[in-house]
Amino acid sequence: MTTASAQEQVSRMLALVPYLRAREGVSVDEAAGDFGVKPAQIVKDLKVLWFCGLPNSVTGDMIDIDMGALDGDGVIRLSNADYLTRPLRLAPHEALAVMVALRALREASGAGERDAVDRALAKLESATGEIGATAAAVDIHIDPVDADIRAAVDEALRNARRLHLSYYVPGRDETTERDADPFRLVFSEGQGYLEAWCHRVSEVRLFRLDRITGARVLDVPAEPPADAERRDLSAGLFQPDPEDPLAVVELEPAAAWVADYYPIEEQTELDDGRLRIGLRFSDDGWLQRLILRLGGAATLVEPARLADQVSARAEAALAHYSR
Repeated sequence: MTTASAQEQVSRMLALVPYLRAREGVSVDEAAGDFGVKPAQIVKDLKVLWFCGLPNSVTGDMIDIDMGALDGDGVIRLSNADYLTRPLRLAPHEALAVMVALRALREASGAGERDAVDRALAKLESATGEIGATAAAVDIHIDPVDADIRAAVDEALRNARRLHLSYYVPGRDETTERDADPFRLVFSEGQGYLEAWCHRVSEVRLFRLDRITGARVLDVPAEPPADAERRDLSAGLFQPDPEDPLAVVELEPAAAWVADYYPIEEQTELDDGRLRIGLRFSDDGWLQRLILRLGGAATLVEPARLADQVSARAEAALAHYSR
């Protein structure tokens, strides 16, 4: 085990004890989901905790795990650990991160959920003093979503119901009709997404909330296939969607890193170490910002309409320097 993974395990186990003391008989799968690790890792942590206790403890004084319940029913029962029931105090940087995350959650929450978020924020701000003012200075922006659509999505998630969606696909400039079994909401870079099993294409898809033009909760249970898996977002939210338009970009050697950093669908080596790549994009603004950020090291070849817009924005920016 590396030093980093050992430190993570110790931190997790210190949080695991008060968590388990407050949830008598919680399942291994539920605990793993709450801590964001695999069930096998929780079992490993418990087998280490089984031999932990206060200094000079003897066998009967150590934390006790009901291994019969763990091995037989997959249920965790922990005892003899009252001295570790109080949760850990947050370090300043941890408190700041939690408050910023809560503020982002508030912007993305429905009206009925904001009171709970506000109460949690008020408690943290009261306990942390100046850190609260620092968190308040961070600019949080989540693009607005139609209230009726958000309410329908929340209801479907809450009651595990299928949704009928009217969804705008920019790559084809058309609105499609589809049924979807929702999994969860995901928020990234100011956008909200619904992750769901799409019956139209028989795949797990991410639907941008601001592109849902209509949402209706159906009187049908959400029953995605048993082997349908949520996307692994650990490497980032953006994953190419075959329905998104394809951009063709030529990269100078100084910008060749783009081919390694972003998921691309095609790559051709040109003269002088240049590359021509094809990558899918779901947002015109994102693609324009990428090309502009790369300066003269990248040329957008297709789509032509966006290439013209990038040129116009670059010329407008340069005009400010000539004044």
